[in-house]
Amino acid sequence: MKKINCFVPYAEEAQVESTVKSLQATGLVNKIYLLGTEDKANAPMTACDFIPVKSLNASETFKSIAANSDTDYTLLYTKYTTLDPGFFALERMRHIMDDSNAGMVYADHYQIVDGQQSNAPVIDYQPGSLRDDFNFGSVLLFKASALKEAVERMKSDYEFAGLYDLRLKLSQKESLVHINEYLYSEIENDTRKSGEKIFDYVDPKNRKVQLEMEQACTEHLKEIGGYLVPNFKSIEFAAGNFEYEASVIIPVRNRIRTIRDAIRSVLNQKADFKYNLIVIDNHSTDGTTEAIEEFKEDKRLIHIIPERNDLGIGGCWNMGVHHPECGKFAVQLDSDDVYKDENTLSIMVRAFYEQNCAMVVGTYMMTDFNMNMIAPGIIDHKEWTPENGRNNALRINGLGAPRAFYTPLLREVKVPNTSYGEDYALGLNFSRQYQIGRVYDVVYLCRRWDDNSDASLDIVKMNAHNLYKDRIRTWELQARMAMNKKK
Repeated sequence: MKKINCFVPYAEEAQVESTVKSLQATGLVNKIYLLGTEDKANAPMTACDFIPVKSLNASETFKSIAANSDTDYTLLYTKYTTLDPGFFALERMRHIMDDSNAGMVYADHYQIVDGQQSNAPVIDYQPGSLRDDFNFGSVLLFKASALKEAVERMKSDYEFAGLYDLRLKLSQKESLVHINEYLYSEIENDTRKSGEKIFDYVDPKNRKVQLEMEQACTEHLKEIGGYLVPNFKSIEFAAGNFEYEASVIIPVRNRIRTIRDAIRSVLNQKADFKYNLIVIDNHSTDGTTEAIEEFKEDKRLIHIIPERNDLGIGGCWNMGVHHPECGKFAVQLDSDDVYKDENTLSIMVRAFYEQNCAMVVGTYMMTDFNMNMIAPGIIDHKEWTPENGRNNALRINGLGAPRAFYTPLLREVKVPNTSYGEDYALGLNFSRQYQIGRVYDVVYLCRRWDDNSDASLDIVKMNAHNLYKDRIRTWELQARMAMNKKK
């Protein structure tokens, strides 16, 4: 019978004891290897072999795993908490791998938090699933021959990006198959809200990690023909006949608590050019409409209530951008947020000319509802570089705020009619041909409160968001690969 070699993180015997017994009880295991630091080498359970590693995600760790993958299948468990395989779960994973000829399979599962079990479904892998935080769950079953072949093609010695590099290499030749069945239970210790987790990748303390991830992703893009060299189209900024230099676009629905602050922060801007504010009020029912009307004496305010009832945030943006009084540059402001001070608009517009770019992205500070700074503080996306930013953009999950666009191009591309990820889709599309400019001074205050769209999402909604962004990346990657073939 085809057997499985299992690799389990090791900190102490009590931590792995239940996991080891559960794996052994399946009757499918050939050997269990414990992965731990050198100082743990004398402590492991006698029933297991020990492999010293510097870290779980180091390239050397996966070379050691490959060297010890002498059975048909290799199972990697990625958590230090207890794993409880489901009834015949490993047998099911093995069968699906054989039937689908997958290089790796992963599955939906259950999470145990404070003794309570909840569903933890995951999503399908696709070519655009390039973000390094793609959630496979904690149990990865590999076809050992495919694992060993992928490890052979790993060129770099990473401290943090080893597993990411491995699965990118694996995906180049093998399918990564999602089994949408609940096949195991794991204990989950990270109980933060979704709105807190999404900023992990821009945390300054993770900077070294991010540089390695970028290197691994860039290498992957080069190997599959999706890498773009740093050649960009220039812009003359002469298209169209614009009365206004800039327009701030605010789509809004039911934001009575914040819309006045947003509008004031725009109308208080000081600029040596003509600008206006276009508010697309998407059929608010909580008094937002009346609050907007309080500012009707200011002729710079254009208040639009769409006749259509099928517009998301992106659709509202399209309505604002295609308004005849929209300015040469369209600048974003969410209805929850405010500009930092009266200079934001001038700074954003100036960046277009100074950096000759089709899109500008600023820097924002996270605040509470009362605009006091909260963790993680300033989000500056300094991982962006003019040379490689548009390649690395396929790996990260967002580009920053506020965002501003050269209106003639935005009218041509148009905004996806969604209420999540539409700005990211634009950033990828614009960066395919044009440089994206950056402003690294804080120009925007992003308020976190209970009504934010991504403050606390359940797993189903979070998966839907991630699936859509992965799909955006897939489409963009396909377009870039096709563009490179034509050269």
